Amino acid sequence: MYADEVRDICKKARGKGRTIAAYIAESLQSCGGQIIPPDNYFRNVFRYVREAGGVCIADEVQVGFGRVGKHWWAFQLQGEDVIPDIVTVGKPMGNGHPVAAVITTSQIAQSFRDTGMEYFNTYGGNPVSCAVAISVLEVLERQKMRENATRVGNHLLNLLRQLQQKYSIIGDVRGVGLFTGIELVKDRETRIPATAEAQHIISRMKEEYILVSSDGPDRNVLKLKPPMVFTHENADHFVKMLDEVLSEMNSDEEEMEAGSPETRKVSDEFDSSPNEKKIKLDDRQSEKIISI
Repeated sequence: MYADEVRDICKKARGKGRTIAAYIAESLQSCGGQIIPPDNYFRNVFRYVREAGGVCIADEVQVGFGRVGKHWWAFQLQGEDVIPDIVTVGKPMGNGHPVAAVITTSQIAQSFRDTGMEYFNTYGGNPVSCAVAISVLEVLERQKMRENATRVGNHLLNLLRQLQQKYSIIGDVRGVGLFTGIELVKDRETRIPATAEAQHIISRMKEEYILVSSDGPDRNVLKLKPPMVFTHENADHFVKMLDEVLSEMNSDEEEMEAGSPETRKVSDEFDSSPNEKKIKLDDRQSEKIISI
């Protein structure tokens, strides 16, 4: 169904006498909310785009270099025959050092060269950056980081899915390797995004010295892309602390429901504000936690 949308765009363009230049997408949509594409999505999309005269570009900046565990590149999850024309890579390539690369076919490289245009890049081919990138690749292989991503990633997903059975705010847990998303909802039936709650969790986890961020159109998906050296113990600790924070939130909600009508009225007004995220009640006072 989603691939058909791309097919229809290509048809409309050709119907107006236009062509398609290129299609670009993350192999796993990261900032969009940790989205795992359906099976055969890229296989079909690449076919439609190429039939329309376009080239297919896979963005592996956030999900490449073994993060998915099973493969070096996330697009390979769709099948060994699903091959982009261009692949962009970056961040993890240098483990913090600034370096990136574009990988393409000989045919496309020659086509660009035939235009007579000279490729220019301020830092292109920097020998120090290249040495760093080569060292990173060697470490990834020598320390079996792909295998670690698979093993620890599966463990983390299992723990989070157990947590999902305990807390209704967790609407979905999805991921592969060390690429995981925890979607938070107010109600599993309506799937209303729990944006304020997500921001509160981020703040509380930070107080526990765990840094996590949220993504997606409604910023209600907790985004986990830990370092490739992430261990079973790290996963256990993360889930333990998340469990404690969610338990706190449940207790606060129960106290809120048991409060006076005046307290509930204040809570309703507070929840309606987009900037003020949560009221936390104790025996002495109400405390506003504001996330900016």
